[in-house]
Amino acid sequence: MSEVAPRRRIDIAQLPGQYPTHRHKPEFWEALGRAVATFGFLEETLGRAIFAITGGREAPEEEVEVALREWLKTVEQGISVPLVQRIEVYGKHLRQHPGRTIQNPEDLIASLKEAAVLRNVICHGSWHSPDARGRSVPFFFNKSIEKFEIPIDVAYLKQLQRHVAELACEVIDTVTMMGFQFPGAADRQIGVEQGHGIGGDEDGSAGIGQDRHP
Repeated sequence: MSEVAPRRRIDIAQLPGQYPTHRHKPEFWEALGRAVATFGFLEETLGRAIFAITGGREAPEEEVEVALREWLKTVEQGISVPLVQRIEVYGKHLRQHPGRTIQNPEDLIASLKEAAVLRNVICHGSWHSPDARGRSVPFFFNKSIEKFEIPIDVAYLKQLQRHVAELACEVIDTVTMMGFQFPGAADRQIGVEQGHGIGGDEDGSAGIGQDRHP
């Protein structure tokens, strides 16, 4: 028989301050928090985009009540389902909209789905001690039991945060370039002007990210 390990209790009073996050520098946690928060902004943006894109559909008078019930179900999906499913709902209605101006919606949808993979990693991974360069490989497995093995540092997280912010702006553009007011833009101090991106420059170029999906 194997030996029974002695029973022990963790002395919580002896734990380092801010355990188990004490081994990373504050800059790392700030960058991680901002990246996570930006994914939250992306999720909200997708929900608002779904509301705007689907809200203007016309229906015969005798079908209005049925159409309204279906629309409300779609809106509920836009604010309740997880990120990947929300991207699917958004993509479905963007593709179907006769007034869409984006030429290659599949490119944007693919970029959103790729980002969603990293969202799961940074939100659900367990962050191990950093190496000498400040990089940490989060302990994370996807549904296919594939282990995440990319070292992540502050620069990586800042780049990811920027990329997700740009994707959110592209989602907003798909709404405003169809001539719709983006829901909640005034409340959130999002400046959307004719011919401009979010915070656009004088020449109409995008204020966040120059490489945009056409």
